[in-house]
Amino acid sequence: MSQQKTTQIKDWSFFEKVAKAAFANPFGKTRDDLDMEIGGTSPGTPPEEILNAVIARISDRISTMQREGSANLREHSEERREVLQSVFLFHVFHRYADRFDGLIQTQMRDDDSLTRVSFAQEALKELTEFGLSEQEAARFFAIFYQLRRAYYFIKNGLVGNSPSMIELRKHLWGCVFTHDSRWYESRLWNRMEDFSVLLLGETGTGKGAAAAAIGRSGFIPFDASRSRFTASFTRNFLATNLSQFSEGVLESELFGHKKGAFTGAIESHEGLFSRCAPNGVIFLDEIGDIGIPVQIKLLNVLQDRIYSPVGSHEIKRFSGRVIAATNRSLDELRHNGKFRDDLYYRLCSDTISMPTLRQRLQESPQELDLLLESILRRMADACSERELQLIKKAIRRETGPAYHWPGNVRELEQAVKRIILTGHYQGSKPLTADESELDALTRSLKEGTVTAEQLLANYCYQLYRQFGTYEEVSRRTQLDRRTAKKYVQLGEG
Repeated sequence: MSQQKTTQIKDWSFFEKVAKAAFANPFGKTRDDLDMEIGGTSPGTPPEEILNAVIARISDRISTMQREGSANLREHSEERREVLQSVFLFHVFHRYADRFDGLIQTQMRDDDSLTRVSFAQEALKELTEFGLSEQEAARFFAIFYQLRRAYYFIKNGLVGNSPSMIELRKHLWGCVFTHDSRWYESRLWNRMEDFSVLLLGETGTGKGAAAAAIGRSGFIPFDASRSRFTASFTRNFLATNLSQFSEGVLESELFGHKKGAFTGAIESHEGLFSRCAPNGVIFLDEIGDIGIPVQIKLLNVLQDRIYSPVGSHEIKRFSGRVIAATNRSLDELRHNGKFRDDLYYRLCSDTISMPTLRQRLQESPQELDLLLESILRRMADACSERELQLIKKAIRRETGPAYHWPGNVRELEQAVKRIILTGHYQGSKPLTADESELDALTRSLKEGTVTAEQLLANYCYQLYRQFGTYEEVSRRTQLDRRTAKKYVQLGEG
């Protein structure tokens, strides 16, 4: 038996573990356990040290294979080639991980401009030296960039160490690469537009951040001849809040319109679906607020991948992916005939429920420190321990340990800003109507002098005073958001 074959047999169980780790969810326990085995580290070792040990051990074994002339896929049997390819890819990916992070940050600064990838030819050469074709190398290089973007935006955009946040990050990774990324790599890397995602949760829980993490992590082909990717991930994610538009305007915003389609249409307008890149993602926030006519048009887009601008018979094709979100109960809306079942089932290839801030803090009180540090770093690029403790002390002093954070993470961000400006934050204490208002309303009811509209306006106004958002008034009254807002404003007057 040759020395080369002896080395392969001796290290084969190690290589199998590396191959399994290469396709494991980086936010899951399986990957953590595999990394400790591969790196020979023990529980409690800092994550960065564990990963460094993994990379070093893999590098040592590959260096041995290169010296022996066996570090080429073409030199191995087909049954071993799949495992070794995963090992070689894992090795090259981590050699360039930091440079991919730098590319992500540069692309965010460059926005829609296409950034040249200075290290691309070097990485592609390494991949082909391991036995991959030039076409395979370019595809895997694009997947490397996608993997790093997904990790970057999921990790940095959704901070927290509570069990619910750990599970959320794991879930989001699956939305990008499926629960088995070997399946994704072999068959689905360019077909994820068929998998819509529905985000559910209260206002301020981070549905937009979750959608952005998925949307900025889509596959983008690499153009090796120009050493750049074919699109910027900043352009590949388009978001809109559906509740801000009236029904007529909404159709135009989504699907566009032809010049002269309606009064005031003095020129043609390109809608959201037209602006979406081929590998892009559209985020439709407040999907529960739209009427049946727009629901039917959205259903056609998701079902047949075609649509027509308002006032036009032109057929256009949509090849992107759709993520939708709402803080309303779609089950209630469907039960009341306000949301179509067929649209719901087209949207929910996966459904993610966002955890509330109060749930997260109940599970892990130290999550508050992580969130405050993240907020302060975003605001000022740095966070000292003194600043962190001052803000934390003000929050605990003025809200108390049982505060329920009705505005969730969004409220916490505003609390930090208010404390920086004023030194205080009293929180959104539940509000009740003045006794005189309740007495007057009771008298009017007894006398029969209050109209249905006045009664509804008063009720909506009191709900708004207590909960602070039109969305919550809408949810509790089962009115659409625009109607709820109208009655709140009527009650104020």
